Amino acid sequence: MLIPLLLLAQQAVAFTNVTVLPMDQERTLADQTVVVVGQRITAVGPAGEVKVPGGATRIDGRGKFLMPGLAEMHAHIPPGNATDADIEKVLAYFALNGVTTVRGMLGAPRHLVYRDRAARGEMLSPTIYTTGPSLNGNSVPTVDAAIKAVTDQKTAGYDLLKIHPGIKAEVYDAMASTATRLGIRFVGHVPLDVGLRRALAARQASLDHVDGFIEALVPPTSAVAATQSAFFGYNLVPHAEQSRLAELVQLAKTSGTWIVPTQTLFESMMGPDSPDELRQWPEMRYWPAATVGQWAQSTATTRQQLGFTTGQGEQMNLLRRRIMTALRLAGVPFLLGSDAPQWWNVPGFSLERELQAMVNAGFTPWQALESGSRNVARFFNAEDEFGTVAAGRRADLVLLDANPAEDIGNWSKRAGVMVRGKWIPREEIARRLDELAR
Repeated sequence: MLIPLLLLAQQAVAFTNVTVLPMDQERTLADQTVVVVGQRITAVGPAGEVKVPGGATRIDGRGKFLMPGLAEMHAHIPPGNATDADIEKVLAYFALNGVTTVRGMLGAPRHLVYRDRAARGEMLSPTIYTTGPSLNGNSVPTVDAAIKAVTDQKTAGYDLLKIHPGIKAEVYDAMASTATRLGIRFVGHVPLDVGLRRALAARQASLDHVDGFIEALVPPTSAVAATQSAFFGYNLVPHAEQSRLAELVQLAKTSGTWIVPTQTLFESMMGPDSPDELRQWPEMRYWPAATVGQWAQSTATTRQQLGFTTGQGEQMNLLRRRIMTALRLAGVPFLLGSDAPQWWNVPGFSLERELQAMVNAGFTPWQALESGSRNVARFFNAEDEFGTVAAGRRADLVLLDANPAEDIGNWSKRAGVMVRGKWIPREEIARRLDELAR
C-alpha cells in the first residue's frame, strides 16, 4: 500500500530552545532541544549539548512549551456502519487537537483495521486502543453468552471489554472470571444489578463516568432504591449519604480500579445552560448541524423525563466533584476522558472542557494533564512507549504558546502538534479543521 506523502513522518525534526514539560514528574526543563527521527524521540537535553542532525527541520521553541500529546480515554470511534470518511474525520479531529491516543469504548471489527492503519502511520490518527462490541443485558443475557462473548472478543484481538448497563449479577461474575482467566481487562459502566461493590471486588479496570458511586451512597433504608437510578443517579442525589463515601473510596483504592470522570458530559447535560445555549458553543461549528440538533432535542427530552431543575443539577455536579476529590486524595488514579463524540462533546475539542472540569473539581492543572499523559501509559503498561517526553518515546507531542501546568486554559494555545513524528503547525491545523467543518 502506498502511503500518502502528506502523512509520512519527516526524516528529522528538532524543537530548539524550548521549555519541556516531560510529565515524568511535576517540573519544567528550560532551554532544551528535542530531536525526532521518524516516529521516535531520539534526544532530549540542554540546547547547547544536543546535536541537531544535518538537514533536520528546525522548529524554534523560544517562549514555547513542549509536552506529550494527550489521550481521550472514553472515545467513540464511529460504529461499524459508518462511512470511511466519517471514521477518518473523527480520528483527524482528535489528532489535530493534540489528542494522540484514544481508547475506543464501543468497538467493532472495522476498528481493529483502523488500529493497525494508525499504528503504521498510514493516516492522520491517534494511536488506537479499542474495546470489543458492547457487553450489555441484550448481548449477554446468560452466563453462557457472556463466556462466549469474552472468549470471542479475546480471540478477535480487542484490547479491552466494554461493560454497558443491563447485565445481571451472575452474568457479570461469569464475564469477569472468564476475562481474568483469559487476560483481557473490562472497563466501562457499573450495571445496576451488579452495583459498585461487586464491580470493585471483581477488579473492573476502569469505572467510567464515576458510575456506581452515587447509587452506592444510597442506604438500603432509603425511600428510593439504588436500582431505581436514572441518568447516573440524578434522581438519587437527595437520598445519597456522603458518610458512606469513605468506605467506597477505600474499596476503590484496594481494587486498583481507574476512574474516567467524563465530567464535562454532566456539566453540559445537568448544567444551567439551555440546549439553545449549548448549541452556541464555538466548537459546534465543526460537527454536523443535524447531529447538534439531535443533541439539543435529546437533552431537552432527558431533562423533561427526569423532572430536571437547575438546582438539583447543580447538586448532582457538586456531589460528583466531592466524590472525585475523595478518590483523588486517597490516591485512586484518574484517566482523562470526556465521552466524545457524545452529547455536546466534539472530538478533540471536548478535552479542553474536561481538563477545566477536572481543575474545577480540585485537581491541579498538572494533575489533570497527568491523567491524559503519563497515567494513560501506566494504565496500558506502556511507559516506555509514550506519555512522557524522553528519548525512545513515540513522537506524539504538542507545542504550546504558554504553560498549561500554570493555567489549564493554555492547553488551547497550540502552536502545533506532532503525531507519530509528523509535524503539523498551527496554520495547517486551522486549514484542515476548516476543511473538515465544510
